[in-house]
Amino acid sequence: MRHCFFLLIIFGLASCNSNRVFEDNVDFKDRSWKVNVPAQFEFEISDTTKKYNLYIDIRNSLDYPYSRLFVNSLLYDSTGGELSKKLVTEFLFDQKTGEPQGSSGIGDIYDHRFQLLNNYRFRKGGKHKMKFEQFMRQDTLQGILAVGLRVETVAN
Repeated sequence: MRHCFFLLIIFGLASCNSNRVFEDNVDFKDRSWKVNVPAQFEFEISDTTKKYNLYIDIRNSLDYPYSRLFVNSLLYDSTGGELSKKLVTEFLFDQKTGEPQGSSGIGDIYDHRFQLLNNYRFRKGGKHKMKFEQFMRQDTLQGILAVGLRVETVAN
């Protein structure tokens, strides 16, 4: 009986993410993001008739010393051509109270998801690459534990 319950939960969770095309994270050592270590992701687009939403996921701790985060996002097609370049500026902490934003998972760790591209249509199928570079003008950015990318189809 316990195995049946476990399988039902797994199938239920899998059905919630039916729009997900790709999702992955890069974890940083020493709870810090070094300026010379971009987070890079490669994903496949097979259906160019659909529209997609792309998100950046940020995991930070209370050790992060600022309220705001600046990240360069660069999207490339399968030939290396640049499709999108965007400076992401988001608040991880409330700028007035200093209270952490995002959802808390464990202790002092907070997760955030910010939309990069909305209803985006890829002109070509194949492998694509997304690169995130921290743009805080600091060699080592304390308190950033991971950066991720999520790509999902837009529900009709």
